[in-house]
Amino acid sequence: MEMTEIIADIITRKESAGGLKQVYYAACGGSLGAFYPAKCFLEAEAGMLRTGWYNSNEFVHYPPKLLGRNSLVVVASQKGNTPETVKAAEMARAAGASVIALTWETDSPITKHADYVVKYTYGDGKDIAGEKTIMALLTAVEALAQTEGYENYNKFRGGVSKIDGIVKQAAASVAGRAEAFAGEYKDDTVIYTMGSGASWSSAYMQSICIFMEMQWINSACIHSGEYFHGPFEITDEKTPFVLQISEGKTRALDERALKFLRTYGKRFEVLDARELGLGAIDPSVVDYFNHSLFNNVYSVFNKALAEARNHPLSTRRYMWKVEY
Repeated sequence: MEMTEIIADIITRKESAGGLKQVYYAACGGSLGAFYPAKCFLEAEAGMLRTGWYNSNEFVHYPPKLLGRNSLVVVASQKGNTPETVKAAEMARAAGASVIALTWETDSPITKHADYVVKYTYGDGKDIAGEKTIMALLTAVEALAQTEGYENYNKFRGGVSKIDGIVKQAAASVAGRAEAFAGEYKDDTVIYTMGSGASWSSAYMQSICIFMEMQWINSACIHSGEYFHGPFEITDEKTPFVLQISEGKTRALDERALKFLRTYGKRFEVLDARELGLGAIDPSVVDYFNHSLFNNVYSVFNKALAEARNHPLSTRRYMWKVEY
């Protein structure tokens, strides 16, 4: 089933209970980050639909009071076997919620606790329009369009049709920069990331999933707006930052941070969505596509950094190796 059909089916099934009223997102790590644009979309665009964005384990132990027959819970797990997310799906279903599972492995534990299973694209050469972030966004966009209505629906769909080409062209354009980045930062023991708006989670994922998990580099993700309320005190000519400049409503926050870095810092890498071509998407919906752009452009930098450090992205010390 297409996402349009899945959401239509959910809404039909919930009519007798009073309709669809809440859309919750629960996942861990990179999957949680991929859900952030969808959460931001509903917060910004919906009038009545409630939303929430949860780490799966917190969702299990500290669930929202409204979780029940009027709820849709969207979960995601790459291999479909993340224990906390499998439990979140099981709990949501037991509470009467409809469950959509986004996964790359459709024959996996999480599918046993889902009403609908959606396989997303993954890996080199993937269609960006079919990746996890866009699939999650479509659950939010369709839910809003089919309940309250969404005036920019066609513009959003237009953005989906363009995002693959934009991202692949952007990724190709940064190859030289990525090599230079790897050479400059390969010996650093700490790198901070910074971003804002619906794309903040791509900076978060870069910090926790790449620098910390896959490269063992100390890192923290700083919100561009919060930078001036504490974190900017660590800025100097030696401390490295990666700063995302989003296209859309929160661009001013990122540009303010960049101005400060240019004045008091020296070692920073800037990923500007406008320079990378995202301006081709309509301004009314462009905010929700920054994440897909940044997250995939980061991949070019990450491969170069891993090679320069002789530290493969698959290297782990604890993950999948010890009990936790």
